[in-house]
Amino acid sequence: MGIAELFVLAIGLSMDAFAVSVCKGLSLGRIKVKHMCIAGLWFGGFQALMPLIGYYLGRTFADRIIQYDHWVAFFLLAFIGGNMVRESFGGEEHMDASMDAKSMLLLAIATSIDALAVGVSFAFLRVSILPAVCFIGCITFVCSAVGVKVGSIFGTKYKSKAELCGGIILILIGLKILLEGVGVL
Repeated sequence: MGIAELFVLAIGLSMDAFAVSVCKGLSLGRIKVKHMCIAGLWFGGFQALMPLIGYYLGRTFADRIIQYDHWVAFFLLAFIGGNMVRESFGGEEHMDASMDAKSMLLLAIATSIDALAVGVSFAFLRVSILPAVCFIGCITFVCSAVGVKVGSIFGTKYKSKAELCGGIILILIGLKILLEGVGVL
């Protein structure tokens, strides 16, 4: 997986965190740089941690199903992307203004579950995991911090568009992996 693909994947993964950060920014009203950094650290940290966990879980059985790895990666990414697309058409969610550890932990876990599955697919694709998860974490940090600011300015207008875009990106990456795996690309 090249840097361009990893960048696109990181953007796709960070769209859930971006969408939640937009809602946080909306609920906070007047924000400070501290709010942007808190969101960025929680979401970026978990977006880096979860693929790392998924990678090591996937490594335990990657050698047994190597001939199907492209199918596994495709189904995981298509499933995650499909859920994001479906959620983008859902109703508005209420978000409280709390940035305490308990509420941020729950949101960080909820927005990074998809990254766990991506980590499993990384094991099949033989991705160099430490640079990849650091890159994903940094991209998500920036997207989340920007999301808080955008939310304080624009509100929820772009939340569903961000989730839709992120879902489509993940589906397309999964399709590319599948097509490469079966020899079409």
